[in-house]
Amino acid sequence: MKKFNKGIVLSTSGSLWWGVLGTYYFQFISFVGTLEVVVHRCIWTFLILFITTFYFKKWNLLKTTIYKKKNLPILTITSILIFANWTVWIYAVETNRIIDASFGYFIFPIISVFFGYLFFNEKLNKKRIISLILVIISTIYLLINFKTLPWIGLTVAVLWSVYNLLRKKINVDTDVGLFIESLFFLPLALIIYYLIFINNLSDFSFSDTSLMFLLFLAGPMTVIPLFLYVKGVEFSGLGPSGMIFFITPTAQFLLGFFYYNEPFSTDKFIGFILIWTAVFIYLKDLYENN
Repeated sequence: MKKFNKGIVLSTSGSLWWGVLGTYYFQFISFVGTLEVVVHRCIWTFLILFITTFYFKKWNLLKTTIYKKKNLPILTITSILIFANWTVWIYAVETNRIIDASFGYFIFPIISVFFGYLFFNEKLNKKRIISLILVIISTIYLLINFKTLPWIGLTVAVLWSVYNLLRKKINVDTDVGLFIESLFFLPLALIIYYLIFINNLSDFSFSDTSLMFLLFLAGPMTVIPLFLYVKGVEFSGLGPSGMIFFITPTAQFLLGFFYYNEPFSTDKFIGFILIWTAVFIYLKDLYENN
């Protein structure tokens, strides 16, 4: 019970960070361009995780993780998934499509709950099944009423749900796993940045130290919420953490609509109401049964 509650708190903290601070921060620096923001996110995430691995003396744990045969192939795949997820999300922010991206993060928990049931035998009672059906209905409703195929949202949902599934399937310390993933995508990030630099397209310059610092923050703005959420998944399970993750797209939607003035139709509003009804039913059931 104590471990489960701790997982809920961690997942909630990570979700709030992503939804509020993460959205505002990446929107604020979006003028730099999608590729350069993704590159800095990769480089500084790696550096921070390298420092924390050294500071907390986790080199032996790192070696143990690497030597397990099944870990590296899965972490290689998850590194690709998370790199792709970052790219699509930052592109959505840069092109003022935060609400469309939030649609994907609304779909993600449903896939997550289904994966939890399918691969980890996480329980589904009547209330949880009802909540899943409501979200499926709302998702179909939103898809039907979108003027164009919401490829950003669908891509984000698939990438992030599969990432969480694979990370759940291996017993890897959260930050050590993130460090290995960041090590895998670091070479690609460096190559992309080199191409940006030699073409004089880089905004990262000693002539603007404030912007340098802002771009460096892409590291902690990535590591902290991701660590909180993945740790929460480990403690409370894929399904419960997946439903709590609804906090993230809700915050993204609110910022996109009220703060960034992105368009939002009545159809989307109806669909989101159905989703939140499902979330309420699911979380109420969690409270009653844990």
